[in-house]
Amino acid sequence: MCDLRRPAAGGMMDLAYVCEWEKWSKSTHCPSVPLACAWSCRNLIAFTMDLRSDDQDLTRMIHILDTEHPWDLHSIPSEHREAITCLEWDQSGSRLLSADADGQIKCWSMADHLANSWESSVGSLVEGDPIVALSWLHNGVKLALHVEKSGASSFGEKFSRVKFSPSLTLFGGKPMEGWIAVTVSGLVTVSLLKPSGQVLTSTESLCRLRGRVALADIAFTGGGNIVVATADGSSASPVQFYKVCVSVVSEKCRIDTEILPSLFMRCTTDLNRKDKFPAITHLKFLARDMSEQVLLCASSQTSSIVECWSLRKEGLPVNNIFQQISPVVGDKQPTILKWRILSATNDLDRVSAVALPKLPISLTNTDLKVASDTQFYPGLGLALAFHDGSVHIVHRLSLQTMAVFYSSAAPRPVDEPAIKRPRTAGPAVHFKAMQLSWTSLALVGIDNQGKLSVLRLSPSMGHPLEVGLALRHLLFLLEYCMVTGYDWWDILLHVQPSMVQSLVEKLHEEYTRQTAALQQVLSTRILAMKASLCKLSPCTVTRVCDYHTKLFLIAISSTLKSLLRPHFLNTPDKSPGDRLTEICAKITDVDIDKVMINLKTEEFVLDMNTLQALQQLLQWVGDFVLYLLASLPNQGSLLRPGHSFLRDGTSLGMLRELMVVIRIWGLLKPSCLPVYTATSDTQDSMSLLFRLLTKLWICSCSVWVLLGWQLLPGRDEGPASEPDEALVDECCLLPSQLLIPSLDWLPASDGLVSRLQPKQPLRLQFGRVPTLPGSAATLQLDGLARAPGQPKIDHLRRLHLGACPTEECKACTRCGCVTMLKSPNRTTAVKQWEQRWIKNCLCGGLWWRVPLS
Repeated sequence: MCDLRRPAAGGMMDLAYVCEWEKWSKSTHCPSVPLACAWSCRNLIAFTMDLRSDDQDLTRMIHILDTEHPWDLHSIPSEHREAITCLEWDQSGSRLLSADADGQIKCWSMADHLANSWESSVGSLVEGDPIVALSWLHNGVKLALHVEKSGASSFGEKFSRVKFSPSLTLFGGKPMEGWIAVTVSGLVTVSLLKPSGQVLTSTESLCRLRGRVALADIAFTGGGNIVVATADGSSASPVQFYKVCVSVVSEKCRIDTEILPSLFMRCTTDLNRKDKFPAITHLKFLARDMSEQVLLCASSQTSSIVECWSLRKEGLPVNNIFQQISPVVGDKQPTILKWRILSATNDLDRVSAVALPKLPISLTNTDLKVASDTQFYPGLGLALAFHDGSVHIVHRLSLQTMAVFYSSAAPRPVDEPAIKRPRTAGPAVHFKAMQLSWTSLALVGIDNQGKLSVLRLSPSMGHPLEVGLALRHLLFLLEYCMVTGYDWWDILLHVQPSMVQSLVEKLHEEYTRQTAALQQVLSTRILAMKASLCKLSPCTVTRVCDYHTKLFLIAISSTLKSLLRPHFLNTPDKSPGDRLTEICAKITDVDIDKVMINLKTEEFVLDMNTLQALQQLLQWVGDFVLYLLASLPNQGSLLRPGHSFLRDGTSLGMLRELMVVIRIWGLLKPSCLPVYTATSDTQDSMSLLFRLLTKLWICSCSVWVLLGWQLLPGRDEGPASEPDEALVDECCLLPSQLLIPSLDWLPASDGLVSRLQPKQPLRLQFGRVPTLPGSAATLQLDGLARAPGQPKIDHLRRLHLGACPTEECKACTRCGCVTMLKSPNRTTAVKQWEQRWIKNCLCGGLWWRVPLS
């Protein structure tokens, strides 16, 4: 038995923020019964809340928010006739299932890839039969984290692909999409989404003798089967398990079921406590892909008990008579599946909600000896909420308490008088629904008053809070998000300003240890990750602009190079873009025309309309080169954006290549060239800038780059020499020769993560933009500040929108990048550029529709 009242030393869990509803005169938000909540891998939270009007009519609402801007809530009138019982995100975090007490299931997807615009076009119905469990079919993708190998150099050793079969496959092995649900009457319904958009739905009974199903959960096996656990709500009845196989026969969905071994809770077999916990209130598999371990909670009116069970294969003893007739040799011994209890708690306060981890931790040993050890890692714990308002994080196998949170520590408004409130006769405020984030470093809870709370879960639970240990855990999880593409907002909650420099350096060090192919895949993701980390410290905030600019530069370079076409279709091995890079690396001449002579200019021929449509992007390249060269004399100022580019040979080489491309295109269409304001009409601005850029590039490059060896963005290039005085003097003269442009950097983010570093919980209100304390990081950089009436710019198209844009825009939920929803261009090349950002921003963040001001 485990005592949950004694938390382990070093346990830590604190409140990040609380969001509550504004009191409206004509309608009131009230918690739905039951209350459903779901947290996606993109850090979007969906939860249910009913809207009650004056005439007591209820509208079933689904609310979706981004954890970085929780006040900016998007509410969906779900059109469910009865209470919503289940919410479930898919693996990509872009689609949401909702099910209700009338048997209706709806599939919601993003309209125009906007996180605050949702539509439901498909669904299924089991009329009049409430849904008690819901899940997407497994797609066969499972990436395990090997905690014991967290110090390995290769990502392939830390994170490995687990052999796991999809629930159903199409021709060629592609997983088929769909969902499975369990109803109160004991039916299982499966809906399959065909590539044509058609929905195949089939319903079957779990067993011949159907009975009431009060609780159910769904899990998947590595062989592609589905396991369903059910209970009728009484602890005196067995918990039943069924294997479900889904197939498609003659264009119809077929469901086959098989009964698996069942179990009785241990508390019902104890004669002294046989009737103490009459009801089973919670039934959960420990993970969707872990069908052999289940968590059960039995409760009375005032108390609960929690048990963890495991399904094991055990050998059957063979009678001696049969041994003599047919001896059992090796693995031929008959076996049977049996449920065995792993651990159980003592009597607890009544449990109100349970949240399970989603992190697929892989352990070499999962026996109780290891499970009860003091070592703890994010993803090994589950959350239990109690009616007294407390939340416990316990080990998922041993049920040992690692951290405790008490709701009495919740923040109060600043203007609230410091007087003791009289106690009310009603029940204590407690969570009715909870969900852990995908890295298990944050927890969201919806209480019985409708408030939403986000809690931080320490990465060092069960240990004294050591910076080194916390850094190792955070680094490991950042690498996991880098590999999987999951959003890492919940990790940033735990990064202190003093950790930023070390995390960025260690992340870069681990990245450079990977293979060249993997570095190429992750090159943009690590830049976005570094930018989000650098926002959290005043010492590194200027790098935020540099990292975003580097992302933009890499995107422009790859897009413009992809427009180049070989003159002859049978051109060997290298593409025009590769040859451009090779020639520009070999020829270090400062004369742009001499470099251009070595290129096959016929490969650069494009349609005139295309060249004109690209002018804004080409203008940005020219302006950025001029800005960098003009800032060279002030290279010692770390508070100046662009500082890191002055020693980045790879990025300077990329700019040099683009200048050559722009020069060639300018000969075909002079109006596409960047426009400079010069003091002399006879001055060749492009030649001047290319000459100075080449000199700076030579100083910044290592020996390897000058020899033509290709290096990836972000890889260490070795020591670089200092720019000579002659180059600095020439750059000092640039302001007297050309008008230096003022670049429009990304605005300072108005999100929460940089304001939560002092660990002071915030109290927010849905629908009302808060006046947050200024971040120390952004106050030190004028380039990140934006005046209220300052003209806005489309950061991806580089178009000026004016102070009050008339076109609908969308903004990134992470970096604040703004761009228009509809494209003003019709050329293929620009559409190709815009299609790169149709789903996600440059940094990988989701798009959010911005209302017209």
